This record gives sequence, C-alpha cells and structure tokens, in this order.
Amino acid sequence: MPDIRIFLDSSALMAGIISTSGASRALLLLGEDEKLLLLVSEQVIVEVERNIARKIPEAIPLAREMIRCAKVQIVRDPIPSDVASHMHWINHPADVPILVAAAKAKVDFLVTLNGKHFIENINVAKNRGLRIGTPGDALLWVRKQLTKNGE
Repeated sequence: MPDIRIFLDSSALMAGIISTSGASRALLLLGEDEKLLLLVSEQVIVEVERNIARKIPEAIPLAREMIRCAKVQIVRDPIPSDVASHMHWINHPADVPILVAAAKAKVDFLVTLNGKHFIENINVAKNRGLRIGTPGDALLWVRKQLTKNGE
C-alpha cells in the first residue's frame, strides 16, 4: 500500500474526472499506478455523482470507472456528533464534514479547488495539522515525496 495518502474533495475529484490533463487528472493517474492512495468520503462521492448527473448524466459510468481505476478509497462520513464538535474548524459549515473526514483518515494532504473556504484561510490547515492546497500544490508535494523515496 502506498505511503502517501491524499484526500480529494468533490471539486478536485470532479476536475480529475472531467479534465483530460491537469494536476487533478495526474493525481488520479498516480492513484491508478499505486504511487499514492487517494481517499474521499461518502459525501464527496454523492456530490460528484449529483453534479455529473445534473451536467452530463451519460458520463456517470465513466466517472465511476475512473474512480475504480484510480483505486480511490471511500471512507465513511463522520458521525453528526463529530461534525457538531468540530464546527469551529472552518467558517463554512458545509465543509466541516470534509475536513473532519480528512483528519480522521490521517491523510497527508487535502486537495481542493475551494480556495475561499480552505486555502485562503491559512489557519484552517495550520490548526488542523493538515496540508491543504490545490491539485497543483499537492502534485508538487507528491513529486518531492516520490523523489525522496527514489520512485
């Protein structure tokens, strides 16, 4: 099992599915090659499928196949009491379950395109002990880790 654990939020996973290039797609390919372990929560899967169903419903089977091929591990959503006790972690309540799920999964990096809620507020990452960044940020970090490990 790969040592690098990456949590994708719905924006990052969606970008990897719909784009033929870019850092999100590269992360999915690295998951497929078992260079890293990609994790998402049940909420992320629901959000991605809902968005794809609304925009391009015929792409749902392809999206599911890409998730399967990338060996994405789906972790359970945090229980409501865990979410409630961590509401102070981030200003946007809808993002609390994602942050809690990533923290509980003990990931190395939370990948998001949600700059406003996750990235621009540096205290979110600092106070949670998580690396949080864009797919490009994560890809740079992963490359450094793989280089260190001689892969």
